[in-house]
Amino acid sequence: MSLAAKAILLWSVDILGSKWPIFTLSSRMRTCNLNFSTSSSTQVTRCFDEDCDDFLPWLEKRAGTEISSVLSIAKSAYGRSLYASKSIEVGDFMLRIPLNVQLSPCNLLPEINDMLSDNVGDVTKLAIVVLFEQRMGLNSDWAPYISRLPHPEEMHNTIFWSQKELAMIRPSTLYHQTMWKNMHIHNEFLSAKPALDCYTGTSGQFDFDDFRHAYALVESRAWRSTKGVYLIPFADFLNHDGLSETIVLYDDHTGQSEQVIADQKYAPGEQVFIRYGKFSNATLLLDFGFALPHNNHDEVTIHVKIPHHGSPLSVRKMELLKRFTPNINKDVHNFHSSWDSFTIREVKSAKGKGKGIPQSLRAFARVICCTSSQELDELENEASKGDGRIARLPLRNSSKEIEAHKFLLSQITLLITEYISSLKSIETTTLLCMTDKYTLRKKMARDLLIGEVRILKSASDWLKNYCVQLLDL
Repeated sequence: MSLAAKAILLWSVDILGSKWPIFTLSSRMRTCNLNFSTSSSTQVTRCFDEDCDDFLPWLEKRAGTEISSVLSIAKSAYGRSLYASKSIEVGDFMLRIPLNVQLSPCNLLPEINDMLSDNVGDVTKLAIVVLFEQRMGLNSDWAPYISRLPHPEEMHNTIFWSQKELAMIRPSTLYHQTMWKNMHIHNEFLSAKPALDCYTGTSGQFDFDDFRHAYALVESRAWRSTKGVYLIPFADFLNHDGLSETIVLYDDHTGQSEQVIADQKYAPGEQVFIRYGKFSNATLLLDFGFALPHNNHDEVTIHVKIPHHGSPLSVRKMELLKRFTPNINKDVHNFHSSWDSFTIREVKSAKGKGKGIPQSLRAFARVICCTSSQELDELENEASKGDGRIARLPLRNSSKEIEAHKFLLSQITLLITEYISSLKSIETTTLLCMTDKYTLRKKMARDLLIGEVRILKSASDWLKNYCVQLLDL
């Protein structure tokens, strides 16, 4: 998952028949609040957070205006959360946070910013801001906010998992995505290190773990809009509900604040939610630090290798697939794929027409199962005369079409076997020094794998049914 916002849209909000001003959607990049709810009706035990009773007054004093009269901070089973302190109706403004109490790369000292290379992005710059504010401690003007950000041991993004913990999710592409993310953050650290070293002085240099923590805080809590990347104190206590329609909006009319409008009624004492996005458990774990027991947005990315790689025919197949497949392709169902990597979603019915299985994946299998140059020539000519995409139509030879889809079925069956083996290993693993953190991450790994197995089994059922239908023709 890239750092780019999922969407930047102009909204004209029409609630209860009233037309609100035009807003820009501020897309949540990440969050690290732990919330496994899939419905805002879920009741969560809470208690008043005495550590934060001075937080909102401090923020409102700094802002010079009221932030919220209907929300309060309390602790739930998943960390700090926002609750309704009064009755909230649909369409009510629940909070307004002026720009002067938001942290952005603009808060970076000019002399540090000048030392950074042009390829250092806004996330890294904001992470450096967080690092220096953390180092200042109580002397920081932002101490009431910075001191309440999660510590590394409280964050469960997979970049913080040990090798033993990551081994639980090895069949999933999340395993490799985590490795890549850690390397990416390390490269960002190396790019920023010269500037960091020049301005730490006698207080000591920042190490990679310091930077990774700050970087993950920004990724997990920041919003991105047309005006950049920024941290919004108080708003980032809001937890996720996949069914909520509530989002953070930037007031384009005044250009002065972020706003959150209620999409449902809340009684006093109920937790208030927003939706971060329609993310799979792999994305939630990598970037948010939690997973859902049943996630309707789960998906599985699979890599398919060409059998007998290196033979003249397999080299030709690879060349054709690369030439006639865009580097990043979207099928009609909006699924991403490259020439050898494909993302599949749940097929709701084995008798459906393939929704969930990308056409590009089926085309890949058709090319793979060709056994002669003549067959490849026919597919190449068809692609050249058509829309430029190879093997998107069923093969005229039904036996070859069945063979192609049985090849896919075999690949998916092998994956399912790997997943089930990992799940059994997770279930049977017992450690004498089992910590709460390990137990929680074990549950997250289980939720991830079970969700992805569900996707793979749905694809397997559809492929079996498709082959049976062809046999009956």
